[in-house]
Amino acid sequence: MRFDVFTDDAGRLRSVWRFIVFVVLWSLVFSVLGAVIYVARSFVSDEVRAAMRALLGSNFGFIAQSLLLLSVAIAVGWWCLRALEGLPLRALGWALHRGWARDLLLGAAVGAASLLLAAGSIFLTGGYRIAFDASASLSNIFRTLFISTIIFAFGAAAEEALFRGYGLQTLLRSNKLWLAALPSSLFFALVHLDNPNVVPGWTFVNTALAGVWLAIAYSRTGSLWFPLGIHWAWNWTMASVLGIPVSGITSIAPHPLLRTTETGADWLTGGSYGIEGGVICTLALILSSIFLLRTRHLHIADLMQPYVTPYSQPQKSHFATSTMPDETL
Repeated sequence: MRFDVFTDDAGRLRSVWRFIVFVVLWSLVFSVLGAVIYVARSFVSDEVRAAMRALLGSNFGFIAQSLLLLSVAIAVGWWCLRALEGLPLRALGWALHRGWARDLLLGAAVGAASLLLAAGSIFLTGGYRIAFDASASLSNIFRTLFISTIIFAFGAAAEEALFRGYGLQTLLRSNKLWLAALPSSLFFALVHLDNPNVVPGWTFVNTALAGVWLAIAYSRTGSLWFPLGIHWAWNWTMASVLGIPVSGITSIAPHPLLRTTETGADWLTGGSYGIEGGVICTLALILSSIFLLRTRHLHIADLMQPYVTPYSQPQKSHFATSTMPDETL
């Protein structure tokens, strides 16, 4: 049988090409939107442009940018689902399937526990000093805890839709988990290299490992609610509870519940980049990934099972209908 580099035996566009189509389309759409915004700025006054810059640098601006990322990732992913595989919107992982809230809450517990494992290990080795901030008022602390919850939720949702959305999912429908997780995890790591106070080597390794960790979380539930909970709780616990920089960013949680001071070596604590720039984070992510792979408390909902399981039956055309159930969301 002659090997076709573009389509498989079932007549589908091969997963690597589906992944490339998603990445190219997302990049084009996002670039066009960016160009439109840039051109629009030229028609307003300097005062309005200054106000726009200030707005984008605020909490509202962070949420707005996250919503834009989320919307484009979902829209492009939906088009790819329908055009390339004939699948419904719910295959993208955001369906309110039975147990979705449990997945979200369980994910939050795993994310918080994993972060506390890393921070606690650094504390026990003398790398952190943790104490209440006596100078912070309760109103400022509660304000930070509440507002940062929203900001980190939107930020995590946007990154999950982009990096654990269609690109990962379409590769997972045709490949083993480790092969499917590699491209999106490497992209996830690359975009974080522009963050403040990047630690050479450790930032890339730990962020790529976090991408694999979250890809495992998706594969165990077939839903983005679980990795969303993990991602959100990891960031929120780190910044809003412990007062540790999140990937070099400190502005989102100005008045955390606790103040963590570095007293150990940067290779241990991550320095000004935060815990994700140190070796303890690496160990915590590996342990948490092993837990996700081995635990019996996770399962894929029946509604989502067909969209995570690799293809096993042929279909007439990769631009037509799929062998998977095609019901409305």
